[in-house]
Amino acid sequence: MTSGPQPTDTVAVAPADSTWTALRDALRGTNADYTKIPMRRAVLLLAVPMVLELVLESTFAVVDIFFVAKLGPSAVATVGLTESLLFLLYAIGMGLAMATTAVVARRIGEGKREEAASTAVQAIFLALLISVPFALAGIFFAKDLLRLMGADAWTLEHGYRYMQWMLGANAVIMLLFVINAIFRGAGDAAIAMRVLWLANGLNIILCPLLIFGIGPFPELGIEGAAIATVIGRGTGVLYQLWSIFRRGQHIRIAPSQLVVQSAILWNIVRTSLGGVGQMIIGMTSWIFVMRILSSLGSEAVAGATIALRIMMFTLMPAWGMSNAAATLVGQNLGAGQPERAEASVWHIGWYNMAFTLLVSVLFFFFHHELIGLFTDDQKVIGIGGEWLRILSYSYFVYGWWMVAVQAFNGAGDTVTPTKINLVFFWLIQIPLSYALAISLGWQHTGVFWAVFVSETSVGLFTLWLFSRGKWKTAQV
Repeated sequence: MTSGPQPTDTVAVAPADSTWTALRDALRGTNADYTKIPMRRAVLLLAVPMVLELVLESTFAVVDIFFVAKLGPSAVATVGLTESLLFLLYAIGMGLAMATTAVVARRIGEGKREEAASTAVQAIFLALLISVPFALAGIFFAKDLLRLMGADAWTLEHGYRYMQWMLGANAVIMLLFVINAIFRGAGDAAIAMRVLWLANGLNIILCPLLIFGIGPFPELGIEGAAIATVIGRGTGVLYQLWSIFRRGQHIRIAPSQLVVQSAILWNIVRTSLGGVGQMIIGMTSWIFVMRILSSLGSEAVAGATIALRIMMFTLMPAWGMSNAAATLVGQNLGAGQPERAEASVWHIGWYNMAFTLLVSVLFFFFHHELIGLFTDDQKVIGIGGEWLRILSYSYFVYGWWMVAVQAFNGAGDTVTPTKINLVFFWLIQIPLSYALAISLGWQHTGVFWAVFVSETSVGLFTLWLFSRGKWKTAQV
């Protein structure tokens, strides 16, 4: 992973006053043309709001599990099992979001802003349509789904309402994914940042109030966590809709565009199939992994769930940087500048590696302490801490993996990562997890080592494939 230019090779170091000006513009939003301005400034303008956006998203995930953990391991397991099923929804939402970012970014790079706005409308229509079957399944079959996942008696009696809320109101999740993807693809990253600040800020405030019944609020337990999430995200969606009709600097929808346009709709569907496929393959593998862990007890699920939340918290800044790479790749390919598109990926990749190396050190030396922030159950701490320690051995690979995958997705080549995920997750991770955990009797340790092997391998392979450059020829 030493090929490609390092960040300092791209442009000269900016003066301090220029850096502060860029930071200010990144937070306020700017109408800069990301295909023409200096690379360092383009990365800064896009990455800063995208990182801050996802940092707060991950902060909420950690705060949420912190309060839920006070209700016991079964409550944490309820969240983990529900999220395992939500992964299917996330897979579709994120796959659609990938395609939306790619197509919107390409149209913006080509200078076709009206067509970019029409693309945004069709993506919103698709998101609403997709949410309907998930809502019906969550409202009417929550207990059956949890029972299928191996939930314990407490979860079936008290936790099913959490799933009803989370799946029943999934439209707000879908719209948050897709509309923020529109903003990112267009270059309005500051708006996407403010949306999640609002949504997750409300979540963080309401979560303890509704779980524990503080002040005038009723004590709703695990159900309160779901209600807080729905209220927060629903408010964020309202702000998104207001912004995309009134405040977008790079993209704005006119009421006359609120019609179905079959050609554009089909282009989004076609482009999103690969993205949905790669996310479904990756995320359904987690369903099998969680199912294996649930057979080992609620403590195994709880430990893994807390470790996963911490992992996602630390990866969100890297995801924000990677999202910036997707926008830069899409817009620069649209502007006919493939070499600049590639340079942006290497530029961001080095930053990601440096960040994830620092996190690796934290995981290696303080794995038990980190899990202990969320629970005092020693068995849960031991299981979760072990996973963080194993992750630390190659965590820097995740930084390169994310930026390479987002380069493919930003270019509109969502099929290549799908094929990669199929091999490394379904054909390696799932069978290896079962073999090590069950057949060889390593239990949760076997699952964690299987994840380590499969995800380290997929990261290195994806980066190698990116370096070959065929993604530059993708058309959307």
